[in-house]
Amino acid sequence: MIVDYCIGNLRSIQKALETLDADVFISSQEEDLKKADALILPGVGAFRDAVKNIMALKPALFQQIESGKSILGICLGLQLLFTQSTEGGVHEGLNVFQGQILRLPESVKVPHMGWNTLKIIDSSHHLVEGLAKEEYVYFAHSYYGKIDDKRTVVALTEYGVEFPSILAKKNVVATQFHPEKSGKTGLMILKNFLNYVKR
Repeated sequence: MIVDYCIGNLRSIQKALETLDADVFISSQEEDLKKADALILPGVGAFRDAVKNIMALKPALFQQIESGKSILGICLGLQLLFTQSTEGGVHEGLNVFQGQILRLPESVKVPHMGWNTLKIIDSSHHLVEGLAKEEYVYFAHSYYGKIDDKRTVVALTEYGVEFPSILAKKNVVATQFHPEKSGKTGLMILKNFLNYVKR
């Protein structure tokens, strides 16, 4: 299930998942969160608006996280899982990943838009199964996550600063890039996520 919190382009991730024969639907209903085999937090837009909208679903979402259900955050979806964001002021996130969302440095063009290297540092994680140590994926963001617990980092990317581009903590995984826009590599990552859900 793709969680609809009234922001971003949900259709592109839906289409990518459908090409992998996933039975996928979009909803913002608590009962659907409970029924779904897995949840995806998509991401395009501003943190402040997104976190405001998703807070109504926070108790139900955390219930699913604590139950062990697989969760995938994408771009803004990754950022929502952090403790706090500095985008548009200081705003509290869902605090699944302890750390802060910060603006990319002024030394680089912002937003970070286009293809960049995904440097895999934990090749044993199921999300990157079958990938090379370095792959190219598609980014579109102005903020990045500064993570407290380096053990949650699966992959890194460099753009003015080195930041986590894939994070994982038990049943919750997240990508700063858009797998649905990242060609064969992105589809492999989504396929790995789906395969893990089926186990």
